[in-house]
Amino acid sequence: MRFDAGGKRQFPVGRLSEEEAKAVDRMAADLRSGAVVAFPTETFYALGADPRSAAAVSEVFRLKGRPGDRRLPWIAASRAQVEGVCQLSEAAAAFADRYWPGPVTLVLPLRSPGGEGVAVRVSSHPLARALAEALGHPVVSTSANPSGRPPATTASEVREAFAGRNAQNLRILDGGRTPGGEPSVIVDLTGGSPRILRGRL
Repeated sequence: MRFDAGGKRQFPVGRLSEEEAKAVDRMAADLRSGAVVAFPTETFYALGADPRSAAAVSEVFRLKGRPGDRRLPWIAASRAQVEGVCQLSEAAAAFADRYWPGPVTLVLPLRSPGGEGVAVRVSSHPLARALAEALGHPVVSTSANPSGRPPATTASEVREAFAGRNAQNLRILDGGRTPGGEPSVIVDLTGGSPRILRGRL
């Protein structure tokens, strides 16, 4: 891994291996069936679910040990995939051009009636992007750790973190060790001006 001049984490460019592509397709099928899948990102491992499955999203909250009173963040395969579900203002488009793909999450209004905001980013990790692409829409993405515990950087750390939490059906897309570091920056773009909710640019 390396960084470009804008601070984006850079991963090798190219096609997934045949084995990786098959694993991604299996995990996407699991997501569509309502499973929770842990997968690697450019920071830590994430717990993923199909945002269209209320039961799967509830299971993510249960595993995390958090109340289900907030919408969970998403990871998308591309800016085009984000534009299919969210409204991008001129300011949001400028942020997307500068920081995606990478660990900068933007809170954007949904295109659905009411325009409720959702936090979404295009990951720079090829497996995370491929999973959202295979699913056909953004995937829920929240750190793969129970609340109060450190985030996981390996598949084995994910297994250890959720041992004893009735997580037998948790699937894991093993992409090796992730870089760790700081969680993604979160910028709210639903108001009149950008507002940083977490981290710094």
